[in-house]
Amino acid sequence: MAAAAEEKVAAPSSSRGRLSKLLQEFGWDLMLGSIAAFYAFMVPYTKVEESFNVQAMHDILYHHHHIEKYDHLDFPGVVPRTFIVRLALGFIVLLTLRLFRLQVRRKFGYHVEAFFAIMTALQFHLLFYSTRPLPNILAFCLVNLAYSFWFKGDSSATLKCLTVATVVFRCDTMLLFGPIGIELLLSKSVSLLEAIKCCVITALLCIGISVLVDSIMWQRILWPELEVFWFNSVLNRSSEWGTHPLHWYFTSALPRSMLVGYPLCMIGMVLDRRIRRYVLPVFLFILFYSKLPHKELRFILGSIPILNASASIAASRVYNNRKKKIWSWIYVIMLGSFIVSVGCSIVTFMASYNNYPGGYALKALHQADASTKEKLVHIDAFTAMNGVSRFSENEYPWRYCKEEGIPIEHFGNRNFTYLLNEHHSINGYKCLFAINGFSGLRFRRHFPPLALLKEPKVFIHGNIEDKDIVSSD
Repeated sequence: MAAAAEEKVAAPSSSRGRLSKLLQEFGWDLMLGSIAAFYAFMVPYTKVEESFNVQAMHDILYHHHHIEKYDHLDFPGVVPRTFIVRLALGFIVLLTLRLFRLQVRRKFGYHVEAFFAIMTALQFHLLFYSTRPLPNILAFCLVNLAYSFWFKGDSSATLKCLTVATVVFRCDTMLLFGPIGIELLLSKSVSLLEAIKCCVITALLCIGISVLVDSIMWQRILWPELEVFWFNSVLNRSSEWGTHPLHWYFTSALPRSMLVGYPLCMIGMVLDRRIRRYVLPVFLFILFYSKLPHKELRFILGSIPILNASASIAASRVYNNRKKKIWSWIYVIMLGSFIVSVGCSIVTFMASYNNYPGGYALKALHQADASTKEKLVHIDAFTAMNGVSRFSENEYPWRYCKEEGIPIEHFGNRNFTYLLNEHHSINGYKCLFAINGFSGLRFRRHFPPLALLKEPKVFIHGNIEDKDIVSSD
């Protein structure tokens, strides 16, 4: 009887022990995964930058081998992109981030690992982008993997990962590849001959696979990243999409994306010389990228894990010395900065949530018209670029048209049932309702200090020749 009682007591204790071990091993992954999943669930729509891979996923799932029906042949975009897509993108990003985080723990300790996870959770952009089907994020997976091998001391695997990322997904990864490769050579982690052999073999293999797959999908001989490189770097056509000053990444993009991690990153470099060999090549990468006039935060997203590692070293040092007089004040300031960072991330999330008016407009239209008669919807370029994808479409009786270049005065001569358009007034159509979208932030003297500004972005118009539309309120 006594033995049986002891077993009953031991069983719950054993279960708690297993749960504790699981949380200790995978707790940070659960936290980061939950935040990333929340962002993906709350903001399901996509922007124009993500459209190619989203439409590709749709066509592969629905059209299978009927390539002639694929969306990219009608709307190819500015430059071709590879069809080697990751359907479980968020999971893969977080898995590679975990591998890197484990190397951070091995090299710098448990406290640094903990602050690395906390820092990542505080920053909106990295986890938000982790589930976005962008070529940058596909390359980001391999960059994270390269970082983990770099910290581990496996130079060959580091170079292979960066080669695949450059050749297949983002040719501009070469700007990161170069500084890391030079660091490996200067530190004598790899010989020049070994590096060349490793990179050339990997590059040739990847080019062969990319050309084979993408030539079939695009129906012409093609290596996508070569055309991307020619378009962006040689012709410098990317500047047509807007430009920023040379310092923009350092004075705007990094402060917004890293928040409290940005100043802590600088402090970490001063406090621990071991991290400098990793941070300096990454800063060189950002500096090289700054030479290109067209700048976007997502272009340098691959630099953030390394910079977060440096920031985590500083945060860990402050935490470990928090009971000392001067350090205690620094610790309080750091905690306050963490709270401010949370507030900034919440505001950024709310802005992103309201930044896809096209997707919300199409959803609202579907809900507003439940009739079974056939309907033809025209979606203008602005609406398509701000939330509409093939996954947003419904089956019969709904049909959709994304024809571009139609003058606004010619819509009255077309037989569209509905228009989703950025213009609030179109002849021959009645404006049924409008969808608001994010337009900016305004500082206020009272709490909360920031106000989210919204204004009508997409207007839903109905054809006035349709009696049901005319009679509707």
